[in-house]
Amino acid sequence: MKTENEQLLVPEELVKTLRRQRYHLVGRHSAVKRCRWLYESLINDRVCYKQKFYGIKSHQCIQMSPTAFYCTMRCLFCWRAQSGDLGIKWEELKLPEKWDSPEEIVEGCIKAQLEILSGYKGNPKTNMKKYAEALHPKHVAISLIGEPTLYEPLGELIHEFHKRGFTTFLVSNGTLPKALSKLSEEPTQLYISLYGPDEKTFKKISRPQIPKAWERINQTLEMLNSFKCPTVIRITLVRNLNMKNPELYAKLIEKANSTYVEPKAYMHVGFSRLRLKYENMPTHSEIRNFAEELAKETEYKIIDESKESRVVLLSSLEKPIKFS
Repeated sequence: MKTENEQLLVPEELVKTLRRQRYHLVGRHSAVKRCRWLYESLINDRVCYKQKFYGIKSHQCIQMSPTAFYCTMRCLFCWRAQSGDLGIKWEELKLPEKWDSPEEIVEGCIKAQLEILSGYKGNPKTNMKKYAEALHPKHVAISLIGEPTLYEPLGELIHEFHKRGFTTFLVSNGTLPKALSKLSEEPTQLYISLYGPDEKTFKKISRPQIPKAWERINQTLEMLNSFKCPTVIRITLVRNLNMKNPELYAKLIEKANSTYVEPKAYMHVGFSRLRLKYENMPTHSEIRNFAEELAKETEYKIIDESKESRVVLLSSLEKPIKFS
């Protein structure tokens, strides 16, 4: 009989490390982690940009991934553990022979979120009205770590969340356009991450583990307009690496014709601290300036911003679509 960690296809040291970092592992390959903004919402009445922009309540949002150990990229700025970090190695593209079912993952994620919330009940600073609401989560960000489109029944997972009344925000690196095109159900909102304005920069910062990654993401951008749900191009900006050539980013944005564009600062957190320096983290004013350059080069305009999250929202809409 295989042990749990053999089923996970990852070293026991990795599992222990993730648990020390307060990841809640769900089944053999999924994970949930408390978002910083869950704490901020319950304790300090501060909310993340997703609530400010799109109405996604921070205290009712689950941050999860169905592919916690697997990714097509090894991005410099990513907070996830990558093979080789802390001397722990595993095959990041050796996928499970059999995936956990969407039903198992959804139930496990809800259970994990309730376990996370249990620690707030006795905290005198907790907003108890929000806490009562938090016990009934209604939003899920499929974005924690790993590349979710590697999970084959992703459309069914989205359906299972929708069936329970959740909104779904799916974040992908766009390197698997076929998987996105074959989704049996679209998410509530789809994010595609864009790492550079040109192939050279893209490869330097994302360190792809699959061939033709740049061509693949361009295919994704070309088909983005075919989605019925709102779409977002997220540009994670790293000082001295990819904060350049807004005119080239503009061409990619024009190709995608996404509903929104979100230039956002790299944050010096998690395992990214092994690869980048604190000085690589832009200020909000730098992000705002870059967003203004993008607005000059495109038909998009700035419609909102969040200084706390160092992110600016551009769109051709007058105001963002909000979900409750």
